[in-house]
Amino acid sequence: MALASARHILVKTKQEAEDLKRQLAKGAAFDVLAKKHSTCSSAKRGGHLGEFPPGQMVKAVDNVVFKKAILTVHGPVKTKFGFHLIETIYRN
Repeated sequence: MALASARHILVKTKQEAEDLKRQLAKGAAFDVLAKKHSTCSSAKRGGHLGEFPPGQMVKAVDNVVFKKAILTVHGPVKTKFGFHLIETIYRN
């Protein structure tokens, strides 16, 4: 079975996600921004979601993690929880 490891930053607004994405592009540390801004309980782990198979996350997140380029920050991705910036660390 395929597994992936990813981290994300979850915020309330698309604008906030876009601002954070700009900070990341300028070299800001993903884990630091996640701890400071993410509304997800994963924030205390620097946004790390751990390792998981397809179907465990909401579909919009799964589509990024299992189909888009790894080690690239994707988003903002809208879900019922808010707006995510997602980076896949690896998948096998």
